[in-house]
Amino acid sequence: MRSLCFVRYMKKLWDPAQTYRLLRVANLHRSACHMQHKKVMEDNKPWALFSEVGENGYLEEFTDIMKQHFNIVCLKDFHQNSQLYGPKIQAMFVWYNLPPAEPSFLRLLPSLKVVSNGGVGIDHLDVPYINSLGVKVANTPGVVSDATADIAMALLLGSARKIVQGHQIATDKNTTHTPLDLMGVEVTGSTLGIIGMGHIGCKIAQRAKGFDMKILYHNRNRRSSEDEQAVGASYCENMDDLLHESDFVVLSVNLTPETTSLISHRELSLMKPTATLVNISRGLVVDQDALVKALQSGTICAAALDVTHPEPLPRDHPLLHLPNVLITPHVGTNTHNTTRKMVQRMVDNAVAAVNGRSIPNEVKPK
Repeated sequence: MRSLCFVRYMKKLWDPAQTYRLLRVANLHRSACHMQHKKVMEDNKPWALFSEVGENGYLEEFTDIMKQHFNIVCLKDFHQNSQLYGPKIQAMFVWYNLPPAEPSFLRLLPSLKVVSNGGVGIDHLDVPYINSLGVKVANTPGVVSDATADIAMALLLGSARKIVQGHQIATDKNTTHTPLDLMGVEVTGSTLGIIGMGHIGCKIAQRAKGFDMKILYHNRNRRSSEDEQAVGASYCENMDDLLHESDFVVLSVNLTPETTSLISHRELSLMKPTATLVNISRGLVVDQDALVKALQSGTICAAALDVTHPEPLPRDHPLLHLPNVLITPHVGTNTHNTTRKMVQRMVDNAVAAVNGRSIPNEVKPK
């Protein structure tokens, strides 16, 4: 009898359905353990604040980079419960000036350790004040240079060869023939003047060399002879000389008190009437009222701008309605590859700051 019971027990034990149920229970147990472990790991991550996901913020694929190291909360959710999130936030990722690094806002973040900015320009950040709160500031130099240099050349070429006007004519439903008077400006062999010969300026010069352009540059400090020879650039100690000689003038400087309104009535009057001004730095580097007058009067030929002040311009601003102006909405770094690198650099800087390590790209007061 005992033997018969034992056989029946063994059959039940090895029944496929029973085996499946036992395995399923085991898998559920392992899954529960994994989820519990994952939750513990999530709870151990520091918290970071960012602007938003979507049209006015980050693509979701880029926030995934942040999530690898941080619990993240967007600005909208933060405002809905600042008392909950405020004490938790240790890092703030600033993208196109958001979240705002203003005193009234920073006071809501008592545990903040770092403001990690996307991009090189930090004119919107009061670094000495932020540092006075015991908070570090970091940016992302280097990774933006290629994309920004590309947009500079794109604007230069697009303006010179009237690409937008050509597109409008080619796609207009009323076009029956191609006008022969859509004459552009020859880029190859022309003279390019670069004001601001930092990393981006050098990248612009590299690209211009491929068009056999004569390259002049003005900078606070002269580059080494090796740097000049690498791109075939000649130094102009006096910016006025560069303005006199250049067919295209590209602005590639940081916005500082010294560079605010760097190009105004006097500087524009020194340029050739056939010259084009290209600005990929900051809108406030150019006196826009002076630029409008120069373009309307024929003092210069054209302007190509990736930056304005404000952004976007009011819809009735005269720059938007001049035929010799090409404007893009500050998209110099807007490529998937460059944005991914920027976000990764922002995260790397923030992780270092939160962990008390040396920050790779810390910005310190000058």
